[in-house]
Amino acid sequence: MAAAAVHRQCGGATVTRAQQRVVRCRAAGGSVAAATAPACAPVEAGARRGPARRSAATVAGMWRQVQGCDDWEGLLEPGVHPVLRAELARYSELVDACYKAFDLDPASRRYLNCKYGRERMLEEVGMPGAGYEITRYVYAAPDVTVPTMEPSTSGRGRWIGYVAVSTDEMTRRLGRRDVLVSFRGTVTPAEWMANLMSSLEPARLDPCDPRPDVKVESGFLSLYTSADKTCRFGGAGSCREQLLREVSRLIDSCAKDRPGEDVSVTLAGHSMGSALALLFAYDLAELGLNRGAPVTVFSFGGPRVGNAAFKARCDELGVKALRVANVHDPITKLPGIFLNEATTGVLRPWRASCYTHVGVELPLNFVKVGDLASVHDLSTYVALLKSGGDKQAAAPRSAPDGGVLARVMEFVGRQRAGAVPWQDAALQMGGLVQTLGLI
Repeated sequence: MAAAAVHRQCGGATVTRAQQRVVRCRAAGGSVAAATAPACAPVEAGARRGPARRSAATVAGMWRQVQGCDDWEGLLEPGVHPVLRAELARYSELVDACYKAFDLDPASRRYLNCKYGRERMLEEVGMPGAGYEITRYVYAAPDVTVPTMEPSTSGRGRWIGYVAVSTDEMTRRLGRRDVLVSFRGTVTPAEWMANLMSSLEPARLDPCDPRPDVKVESGFLSLYTSADKTCRFGGAGSCREQLLREVSRLIDSCAKDRPGEDVSVTLAGHSMGSALALLFAYDLAELGLNRGAPVTVFSFGGPRVGNAAFKARCDELGVKALRVANVHDPITKLPGIFLNEATTGVLRPWRASCYTHVGVELPLNFVKVGDLASVHDLSTYVALLKSGGDKQAAAPRSAPDGGVLARVMEFVGRQRAGAVPWQDAALQMGGLVQTLGLI
């Protein structure tokens, strides 16, 4: 068992264990550095005891626990705490807004961009009372070559999500000012190709301490760090540069304008967006730009991102991740479908070099015969979380348009690799390619 260390998020001690629930925050026995967040506050009386008292708990009274201060201990079993479930449903809808607002019409002048301006985007997608003000749109351009891809999408940045901050009213309800980054998942052929680039590559995001042992999937890293060569959005820089500038600005602004107010950083994403959320969480904490604010990732149907050293460093930095994963969703098992954190036997010595999930998993169990795409569709995740059903349920009925994934697949199907649709190539070859690290 590794030695205990001071946890940056709640000032408690961290202890490494072999299972997924690796980091457990406890009340710090001594003083902590001034830069660390306040000690993990106790959960509201009765928040973990009995249905009646659970229902009486509020977000404001237990927000540090909702954000993962103690790795969601007592909030996931014997059933998901109603406050946590409501917050997961809320954040999943804020991610779903990215899909609803993404323009997939090739004839539109806003093709591969957001359909709406920042001031009215959430209202236009049916969330007028979301309680957040969008401060910046985020764009990404994977540095990958897809020879058969139509020129209109090659090398171009595309809208990937947004940065927002909670309003005063929402801040009072949440018990803290929440800086939110929301990411959509894979849509374009270049993004599909980036997903298949499964070789592990040193992240090297901190120039003062590159840590070559910390490795992440090369495709996700490319999407995160590559700039739009077309300068279509005014030379905004890479996804990484945009995020670091805006989130650090918001955190510094909160500290200056509202001294003493609690601040959290919440990163939410679906599929590939979950990978970007985790990369940014690691980057922000590694550089110390969170200024002691707790950093939490809510991942919906997310893949593995890095190796065991990446996971260990995230734990050490106090990055918290709650992975909401359908047990039938194949994306949550990639990369590393065969060699991963669960590898045992004669292959165990290589486990440190395998892909490893970060954080705590909340397993869901849903499948719909005749609509297998629904196992990864974010709208299905959203519906199940909002329904209040626990770990096992049938998938809700698909939306009239077939759901988010169906719309995405329809778009990707128009991008041909010879005579083979991109989605077919991805689904048929993805597991083998990512497992063997062929590209």
